[in-house]
Amino acid sequence: MTASTGREDPAEREHPPASSTRTGVDGGVAAPAASGTHPAPRGRSRRPDGSAWRVPTALIALSVIPVIAGSLRLVEIAGGPAVLPTNPRINASPAPVVVHIISVTIFAILGAFQFSARLRRRRPNWHRRSGRLLVVTGLVVAASGLWMTLFYANAPGGYLLWAVRLLVGSAMAASILLAFTAIRRRDIPTHRAWMVRAYALATGAGTQAIIGGFSESAFGTGDLSKALWMTSGWVINLAVAEWIIRRPARRRRRRARSAQTRAAMVGSP
Repeated sequence: MTASTGREDPAEREHPPASSTRTGVDGGVAAPAASGTHPAPRGRSRRPDGSAWRVPTALIALSVIPVIAGSLRLVEIAGGPAVLPTNPRINASPAPVVVHIISVTIFAILGAFQFSARLRRRRPNWHRRSGRLLVVTGLVVAASGLWMTLFYANAPGGYLLWAVRLLVGSAMAASILLAFTAIRRRDIPTHRAWMVRAYALATGAGTQAIIGGFSESAFGTGDLSKALWMTSGWVINLAVAEWIIRRPARRRRRRARSAQTRAAMVGSP
């Protein structure tokens, strides 16, 4: 979720007439080409356009269940039919729930598109403007989540889940603030890393929706079971986020080792 600089495509090379010469990129003189020949096609290793949208599509799919559930809850609060289980805490104080659902929906859907490097390169202004909105909505998500944790009494999950929710809300707010500070310093890798972590925490409900049904059928619906499988959703998301953050560094190390191996082979007798 960082503004990436665009990478210029190399210009296609043309063959000059036989009587002319061409200066290479390194300043050397290239060999003349035969007259009457056509420009040689140069292959470009470009990914298909669809591949640029695989990650955003997968992230939006992960958020579908929580977004639908949140939308049904908003309809219920607005006076519509009650489809979800009744929650007396929400009925007593619906405002923080409404704020939380709207802000986390914007953060999850809009944030998914920030993972498209092609979109960041082609529309850097859009990336910056949407990034500002993500900072605001992300902080609202964290603050409303902390408010509900502190002031909604008798929430399922017991003290363990209560403590984990406090930790997750605080960690998300801190991640967004650290990302904002980093981009002000033009430290794009650090900005990207912290925003990825914040997004992972914000979309924990999607992973929890997937593993929750299996966990409840296997371990029951007690406070400890709920606390463990909900915590697992956030942990899984953070583990994937750390893998995404560290993947470029691993690639650079592999390329460096490959270059050292080739150099050693060339230098060997």
